[in-house]
Amino acid sequence: MASCSGFLGGVAGNPADVLNVRMQNDASLPVASRRNYSNAVDGLLRMIREEGWAALFRGVWPNSARAVLMTASQLASYDGFKQALLANTPLEDNLKTHFTASLLAGFVATTICSPVDVIKTRVMSAKEQKGLTSVLADIYRAEGVSWMFKGWVPSFIRLGPHTIATFLFLEQHKKMYRRLKNTD
Repeated sequence: MASCSGFLGGVAGNPADVLNVRMQNDASLPVASRRNYSNAVDGLLRMIREEGWAALFRGVWPNSARAVLMTASQLASYDGFKQALLANTPLEDNLKTHFTASLLAGFVATTICSPVDVIKTRVMSAKEQKGLTSVLADIYRAEGVSWMFKGWVPSFIRLGPHTIATFLFLEQHKKMYRRLKNTD
């Protein structure tokens, strides 16, 4: 279920992700190569007008793969870490345990998704359409294997707090629900 929701979210959010990557990357391009979208609506309309509807879904497969990996790795690793902490440490099922398990889950999810994030960003920001194999070959030739974790720290700085907040809210919601239903 987590993989399916991640996949659908990746597909649905792809147009906004392409636009985001392009707008952030624009300043690093030579002036003649910049897209100079004035805002998000202008960017979306120009992508459709200048490149066709397919431009909105450039990089949809790496983006969806990333979303699947992200969702599945967060959920599975959180549950695994929580169970391991409860079984192997003096921690109880409380905020400290939830925080620790979610921090570790964020670390795992960031690490698993990092290579796909790099590929997704390169595909979405590219001016020309290239196949995945060609993109991977170009990246490896230019950067070796270190490309896989380029941007890991900023990704974790974003994803770590997101994962912590998600699971802390989830656990508190479950706790309140059990109290309301008298199943605690």
